[in-house]
Amino acid sequence: MDENQNYYNGIDGIQPSEPPRSKKGSGKGLFFLGMLSGITVTLLVVAIGYAAWGIQRSIEQSQNHKDEVELKEDSALDAVTLSKLQALEAAIKEYFFLHDVSDEELQNGMYRGLLKALDDPYSEYYTAVELKEMLDQSQGIYYGIGAYVQLDKSTGLPKINGVIKGSPAEEADLRANDLIYEVDGTSTYGLNLTEAVALIKGPEGTSVELTLLREGERDYKKLTLTRRKVESPTVESSMLEDDMAYIQVTEFDDVTVDQFADALATAKGSDAKGIILDLRGNPGGNLDAVVDMCNMILPEGMIVYTEDKYGNRQEYKSDGKHKLELPLVVLVDMNSASAAEIMAGAIKDYKLGTLVGTTTYGKGIVQQIMSFRDGSAIKLTISAYFTPNGNNIHGIGIEPDVPCEFDGEAYYGSEEHPDNQLEKAKDVLREKMNR
Repeated sequence: MDENQNYYNGIDGIQPSEPPRSKKGSGKGLFFLGMLSGITVTLLVVAIGYAAWGIQRSIEQSQNHKDEVELKEDSALDAVTLSKLQALEAAIKEYFFLHDVSDEELQNGMYRGLLKALDDPYSEYYTAVELKEMLDQSQGIYYGIGAYVQLDKSTGLPKINGVIKGSPAEEADLRANDLIYEVDGTSTYGLNLTEAVALIKGPEGTSVELTLLREGERDYKKLTLTRRKVESPTVESSMLEDDMAYIQVTEFDDVTVDQFADALATAKGSDAKGIILDLRGNPGGNLDAVVDMCNMILPEGMIVYTEDKYGNRQEYKSDGKHKLELPLVVLVDMNSASAAEIMAGAIKDYKLGTLVGTTTYGKGIVQQIMSFRDGSAIKLTISAYFTPNGNNIHGIGIEPDVPCEFDGEAYYGSEEHPDNQLEKAKDVLREKMNR
């Protein structure tokens, strides 16, 4: 990564970007809503959930004139603040007992604290190493336990969002909605997602113990997993009975676009009479990816738009050249977030398909990654996004057209893993196909 290149974070991904253009729909960004998202991270680890653009003028000016720092009275960094910080540093270096603390650790702590003061779980500070890991881990191959995680809205604890097939997480019977109470005996309460994930990730071949809170079980559950290389196909597809095609999208990465196109082509080539699109447990992903994928199925018109605090609006549109003509049912749940909600929201607004399942996560705000020349960066909430009909779903989510709660007891209590939501989707699709 060029240390002088600005990187912008979208609903779930990062790419070099230019300043915004005035032409509607011309901007490209990556959403890390996620993860995002709620913000979401792959425990391998991949951050999932953001989007944006903008010029980092203030950052660049401060870096270009770093020797001309002026303490302003109307700034949080005034002479009194600086004096107090120096006093705190002196006290720590003189008296702190447990271990030595480097200047770099103290500096990173101050930067993290500044972002934490915003009381926004999506705004964070990243060291150069953390940012590089985020960039490296968006290519479909990861090292870790093979689970997606987001912050649980009610408890603030990290929550398993989903597991990757064939991963250590699946082999250890880690389940969606498991709350991570401790990692190797360290409490996760009060940690942001990056801090929690940092406890879980580690070198390939090493082990990690997770203490879990699982719905329906009184006692804590401890699982020990061995980290390893995990390959994560983001799209899986198959033909079901009655000429129904099934396409599951687990996240929106760069590689997902071609995989989704192939799945659609295979379904049509197999003379499918209807499609079930499964977005359950999908934490989000790259804005460009979800826009390109929506363009493969939506009619002409708006896909999504964003607005910042100044009312600036960015639009993303479909050309309508590839509108899906087959009956469509979309599976969603409480872990469908950010970019997944953009796709589900657009499908619902255009009445292109029927949503089955439970209300989605509800992350309708956008973050921007702003990088510094030393390779570090901040992620800052800078705007909100809206569905084609102008709905902001932040904190609300998207309600399904056909509500259907997942029967976890039946699924996990049988080797056949009966999926009642999928069966409901089949029933709804059959009815649409027979009209």
